[in-house]
Amino acid sequence: GFPAARKMHAVAAAIAGRGPGLLRAARGSVLVANGVESEPASGKDKMLLSRSPHLVLDGIALAAAAVGASRAYLCLHAGHPGLAGQLRAAVTERERGGVSQVHVQVTEVPGGYVASQETALISFLNGGPQRPAFVPPRPFERGVHGRPTLVQNVETLAHLALIARYGAAWFRELGTPQSAGSALITVSGAVREPSVQEIELGTRIGDLLDRAGGPAEPPQAVLAGGYFGGWLPYPAALNVRMTDVALRAAGAALGPGVLVLLPESACGLAETARTIGYLADQSAGQCGPCLNGLPALAAAFDEVAFA
Repeated sequence: GFPAARKMHAVAAAIAGRGPGLLRAARGSVLVANGVESEPASGKDKMLLSRSPHLVLDGIALAAAAVGASRAYLCLHAGHPGLAGQLRAAVTERERGGVSQVHVQVTEVPGGYVASQETALISFLNGGPQRPAFVPPRPFERGVHGRPTLVQNVETLAHLALIARYGAAWFRELGTPQSAGSALITVSGAVREPSVQEIELGTRIGDLLDRAGGPAEPPQAVLAGGYFGGWLPYPAALNVRMTDVALRAAGAALGPGVLVLLPESACGLAETARTIGYLADQSAGQCGPCLNGLPALAAAFDEVAFA
């Protein structure tokens, strides 16, 4: 939910502030297209990169030009070698066609939940451990190879390409005044047809579940926003609209665009315990609340759910 324009302005301003001599020495900024998608319940980035790789590459070219980037990385999870090959072929196709303004390196990123956090991703690209870094400096100040760095999700870059092509007014024809445009949402769990859907922001959760074939068995709750989101009780969740403001007011989040339908046959406490246990195992081990607090919470939930 962080404004893409604010990130781009910060990187462009950092490059401009270096002065002509320093700018030449820095060789421009760096763009990182983040498609690592380490949220376990999300499949939107993989789908977008598989179906529309050139749309993402168009967005990379535009963002690179806007922030003065001389190098770009297109990052995806290391578990999809076929997709990596497809993306490298698309990059080569553009280079041979003479339409590449910036070199794009397709990079496969191993790791778990924190692998796609922007400073952890920068650390990996710099040859370091896949752990979030302490800030400042922030990525727009010093990121990949010490240069000002813009990190954007691949979906954001695809939107950028479409806005450049059709205009801001076209983009705002969908959505709400506060949450304009569309979004990719991964719908899974106890639905008949798990899927990735492109929706108009402001769409009701109930409408998304209907598009996924409806409940496969009697439901009890919806996880909205992935593992850092929240459970919404069913059927009250059906009328909640897919915007960050509406979801936060209901006790969840838009986050990575994830909806998981929990059936009545499942135990909500047990599912929550499994989620907390997964997050505890994925800790970067850098701060007390995460290193000590998450395992303690996981143990407490295990005792309640499984004892």
